[in-house]
Amino acid sequence: MGFSIANTALRLVSGAYILNSGIGKLRMDAESAEGLQSMASNAIPQVEKVEPAVFGKALAFGEIAVGSALLTPFIPSRLAGLGLGAFAAGLVATYLKTPGLTESDGIRPTPNGVPMAKDLWLAGIAAALVFGRGKAKTKIKEVTAKKK
Repeated sequence: MGFSIANTALRLVSGAYILNSGIGKLRMDAESAEGLQSMASNAIPQVEKVEPAVFGKALAFGEIAVGSALLTPFIPSRLAGLGLGAFAAGLVATYLKTPGLTESDGIRPTPNGVPMAKDLWLAGIAAALVFGRGKAKTKIKEVTAKKK
């Protein structure tokens, strides 16, 4: 497991953003939780079966868990990226399946969809963490290996 400045930057930015969002949702009122639940049910119909307050707390704790995993240095980047990818997939699905958030082409955001469309960057960060190169071999290591 190597240290990568690029991965660290991706993890810090996305992790801090998501952790802050989750902490903010801990004090969410029932009406706000119900609104988020309604949007999420467009992509995941099963969430309608959960009480709005329970959904709001679960969402908050989920965001805190994903944000914390991204900020925890001993969790491998690929594993943190998989968690972020699952979280981002839910956001992207919600964006794409919620009426009124996309133009008639189903991709480009309407003015109401911009706040959700911007979360596509999380999917890009997840892909970079999961599919990014592992430890890069240095010339010094290769030369040392050849001499043995």
